[in-house]
Amino acid sequence: MATATATTDERALVELQREHGPALMNFLQGLTYGDQQRAEDLLQETFVKAWQHPEAFDAPYESMRPWLFTVGRRLAIDARRSRMARPTEIGDGVLATTADPCDPTESAVAVLDVRAAVESLSPEHRAVLVQIYFHGLSVNEAAQALGIPPGTVKSRSHYALRALARGLPGYSRARRPVRH
Repeated sequence: MATATATTDERALVELQREHGPALMNFLQGLTYGDQQRAEDLLQETFVKAWQHPEAFDAPYESMRPWLFTVGRRLAIDARRSRMARPTEIGDGVLATTADPCDPTESAVAVLDVRAAVESLSPEHRAVLVQIYFHGLSVNEAAQALGIPPGTVKSRSHYALRALARGLPGYSRARRPVRH
């Protein structure tokens, strides 16, 4: 491990940055999918590694570029792995606009919205949704209960859910899997 006294001299580092900095920056922007800030951070970290490892300057290579690109790539991989290991950060703006799930008013409004949307459906579509989603029947069981073919149950549930999606503000497309 390098100590504070074993560092690259400042002139060599400035020359290294002048000669290889632009190419390394382009390379790092590609690795960060065009994220300028992350690429700049990685560029800085790469040059810090070069500063901390003067022995890399004594390598038998014609150029330091392959070493710099390898260090930059490894730093980008480590940064990506680190971000993937953490949960996604959410800004305060998202939290301020998100309804409190424990708020009884929000629940009551949601119930009224769903009830109104279901009542706006045709009787045939409503009957299929009631059997599948409220009574928990499979497609075949709902078909038998309603006296219609299973294909008709699937078709009606599909179109009924599309109609509900249009009628409900903020409807998420998450649906319960249809059992056969």
